[in-house]
Amino acid sequence: MNIEKDYFRGKNAVVTGAASGVGLALIEELLDFGADKAVLADFNRESLERHTARLSQSYPGQVAGILCDVTQQSQVTELIEQAAEFSSGRIDLLINNAGAGFGGCFVTPSTETEIAKILPVSTDQDWQTAFALNFYGALYGCRAVIPIMQAQGGGQIINVISGIAFTPMAYQTRYAATKAALNGLTLALRYEFWDDQIKISSATPGTTATAIWGDLGVPDTAQTALQSAQRILAGAAKNDRVILGDDGDVSGADQCFSTDPRIMAGLDDYLLNVARQRRGGKMAV
Repeated sequence: MNIEKDYFRGKNAVVTGAASGVGLALIEELLDFGADKAVLADFNRESLERHTARLSQSYPGQVAGILCDVTQQSQVTELIEQAAEFSSGRIDLLINNAGAGFGGCFVTPSTETEIAKILPVSTDQDWQTAFALNFYGALYGCRAVIPIMQAQGGGQIINVISGIAFTPMAYQTRYAATKAALNGLTLALRYEFWDDQIKISSATPGTTATAIWGDLGVPDTAQTALQSAQRILAGAAKNDRVILGDDGDVSGADQCFSTDPRIMAGLDDYLLNVARQRRGGKMAV
């Protein structure tokens, strides 16, 4: 992976969802690339404290851990304020990485299916919970940090979406909807603040071995969190509009809005096959 490592040298970065998985790998890579300050934000106190202490041993004075539930706007605002204070008032990079995968039946299946034994019907509260984490958490981060970046003359924001924004799959309606919404928000903001010298991009992590898979099991094709982080940072250094975390996401993004009848038919066949396997109780991808 060809990464312009010097791009991150001396920068002050904040990453949410940073106590595990891709978020933690992003922090570790940023420090290795020469970032001046790195702030880990997470709601898991035990993991946050453990990794903050570990990294502080290798990078004394450069690392801070801040407990934050990104679904709470007041906590996100406080996170950005504390991060700015830790970083002498400057935040160069915010990566809104916190999020989760959400599965569920949209309504009760019309016939008895295996999927109904695995996934419940998503309630209104379930939908609100999904948007609070996967959409509003990033929105709050953008809203809090953009004035700081405007005042300092620029900065960069990466909002982590998912390939499901381009390839929506059955029984993951909440996940697909929240990540597609976040992608739309991100790309609109990219041009709204372009002339303020604030770079804003979406990034997919690709199919990655993290806790997001839960009890479903990690696919054999999954890459490591480190590989995902490296691909995201390589795209960030180039200010890519949409940073694609693996080759599967590149293909999905290329085909998403294709008007080629052959590609559209192929997508229908693929996604229908996934839906039917899932209906039968196998969470295929």
